[in-house]
Amino acid sequence: MARPVRFNIHPKQPDIHDNVAIADMPEGSMGEGFFATSFEKVVTLARKNSLWPLPFATSCCGIEFMATMASTYDLARFGSERLGFTPRQCDLLMVMGTIAKKMGPVLKQVYLQMAEPRWVMAVGACASSGGIFDTYSVLQGIDQIIPVDVYVPGCPPRPEAIIDGVIRIQELVENESLRRRNSEHYTKLLGSYNIQ
Repeated sequence: MARPVRFNIHPKQPDIHDNVAIADMPEGSMGEGFFATSFEKVVTLARKNSLWPLPFATSCCGIEFMATMASTYDLARFGSERLGFTPRQCDLLMVMGTIAKKMGPVLKQVYLQMAEPRWVMAVGACASSGGIFDTYSVLQGIDQIIPVDVYVPGCPPRPEAIIDGVIRIQELVENESLRRRNSEHYTKLLGSYNIQ
């Protein structure tokens, strides 16, 4: 016996504003045929909405990141669709998983090969604090060798937590001054990690 098929006799007409989120315009002056704002606001708007992540995944947090990139959670909605596997083309280093002390110099080299401005996100308990591996061979947090901007807790963190971390990075990028990277404070921070 065939199942009855029901049709929606009053379909709702889709509206583009229900499905698309448009970034807010930066502050500025607007007139007939022109819009003027500061160069810094335009650059931060572009950087915020076009992050290029470099996944540095060594264990189970990498699998959660794969789920975050897949169609259910779709990290591309946040402007992070283009994954790069070369540090010279990326600006967001996402360290996911256990980092052994032998891997520390490799991670630092990857960080140094990234062009400024660059941001770092420690995803999961292992990258943030060593996790359950309180042993002589595991780095107890990647902030011992490179500066970290955002920590994402969890073992492993859910895809929603990784998306929240990306949103926090976007907020940091949006509120960061273009001159911060040349400041004395930033130079001292890199100097504390022996980075010139």
